[in-house]
Amino acid sequence: MTPDRRLPAPVALGGAVAIGVMTAVQARINGVLGVKVDNGIVAGLISFSVGLAALIIVIVCIPSARRGVGRLRDGIRQRTIPFWMLLGGACGALTVSTQGVTAGVLGVSLFTVGVVAGQTLHGLVLDRIGFGPAGVVAVTPGRVLGGALALAAVGISLSGDVLATAPLWMLLLPFAAGVGIAWQAATNGRLAQRVQSPLIATFMSFVAGTVALLLAAAVSVAIRGLPAAPPAEPWLYLGGFLGFAYILLGAFIVAHTGVLLMGLGSVLGQLAASVVIDLIWPAAAGPALWQIVGMVVVAVGSVVVALPRRRR
Repeated sequence: MTPDRRLPAPVALGGAVAIGVMTAVQARINGVLGVKVDNGIVAGLISFSVGLAALIIVIVCIPSARRGVGRLRDGIRQRTIPFWMLLGGACGALTVSTQGVTAGVLGVSLFTVGVVAGQTLHGLVLDRIGFGPAGVVAVTPGRVLGGALALAAVGISLSGDVLATAPLWMLLLPFAAGVGIAWQAATNGRLAQRVQSPLIATFMSFVAGTVALLLAAAVSVAIRGLPAAPPAEPWLYLGGFLGFAYILLGAFIVAHTGVLLMGLGSVLGQLAASVVIDLIWPAAAGPALWQIVGMVVVAVGSVVVALPRRRR
């Protein structure tokens, strides 16, 4: 994968929207799983473990993926791959843990707009300093306005009775997850370029995330005691497969969009899917219908104004 042969902007944006849809569905699945086992961190560990198992099976079956593992191993041994490139999954661990702790209570829409704020602000910074695989991406007026509109969607979500029905710490956790998502996308994109395989970058992300969640779950169980027994419903274990799919897709398309535009596209997909999920399956502290509609309209505007008008 190289950024020299760029995908057309609508195609790349469509991939970003698909990432958002999968993230929203995963958030509700992991949120319900966290409620069922009474421990959001353990729910995140279950989700990551399922995704890691699926990845291992895929890599074993694909010869080019096995060669990518060899390039990863050689890069670590020869120190051509810095240690920080291996840590993108730690932010993924934060995301799925946050889903397990908050999404089942706040609803997917409110969880999503918290992620929007962190992802948008950090995406602007990472693009400006050239941290992502696309290099330095200019901070154009359209991109700044897109970020401002995305934050306006957050303001809409926090109006009404939301702040009265949900504790502040529960609203701040999705913001932290959004910051981590932007960094994870940029880091995985850089690693995918280095090992010439988005699949291996995704694998490394799941390894790091699973290790982080194992440590966090051990601390959580030591403090809170054992979680409830894992539920029997098979659909509650699909979050890991969705995580595998959208992290892989993100590692590929971030080199074609930059961190901010990928984030805004995924926001659009998240909010659109969140509206459907929350209308069908309302959460305890979710926003009102008018807030949901307002968030989606503003989020659509944020993506439209941030799209590049021409390429050089």
